[in-house]
Amino acid sequence: MATAGLQVFGQPASTDVARVLTCLFEKNLEFELIRIDTFKKEHKLPEFIKLRDPTGQVTFKHGDKTIVDSRAICRYLCTQFPEDGNRRIYGTGSLERASIEQWLQAEAQRFDAPSSELVFQLAFAPQLNMAPDQARIAENEKKLQQMLTVYDEILAKNEFLAGDEFTLADLSHLPNSHYIVSSPRGKKLFTSKKHVARWYEAISGRPSWKQVVKMQNEHPGTFE
Repeated sequence: MATAGLQVFGQPASTDVARVLTCLFEKNLEFELIRIDTFKKEHKLPEFIKLRDPTGQVTFKHGDKTIVDSRAICRYLCTQFPEDGNRRIYGTGSLERASIEQWLQAEAQRFDAPSSELVFQLAFAPQLNMAPDQARIAENEKKLQQMLTVYDEILAKNEFLAGDEFTLADLSHLPNSHYIVSSPRGKKLFTSKKHVARWYEAISGRPSWKQVVKMQNEHPGTFE
């Protein structure tokens, strides 16, 4: 199937853009990335960091279709191009897909809010010369700890969240987790749980994610 005309508008350092890029690389699809932030020498930080929003904005276009939710974009890519790249990433049957969907919703509804707050406090606040809010960090660490305890129990039985294959359920956790783990305090949240630590090492070592991190690091001015 032709993949002409896949366009992503945004910036790789944004967690939502990173989620979409990882899915595109997993599906081995050709796409065009249009970076929407303009950099000036005196304003090195991207706008989305100044707005204190780690997710930034992502817009995806395919022909006359436009989608702005990163998880919806990933679902669209997997259903639109089932035979390309990683064919198992969204499940191969209705039961597998239902399990993946359950985890995608858990990530969006329960993991995303505390982890986004920690991304801002631990990774972005220092870029803005802001003192991290210790009370907010403690509150959201506690919420994330509770989630990761549940994950650890699941991952004691499964290689990955929805079974023994890497899927969108795992991929969707990568962007926020990456920024959290980049700080010593955040890293402990993941390394203190044996099965979560193994899982994170496995998912963050995938070539698709490494390519996104490379793009994040190459982008001038984001985290210099």
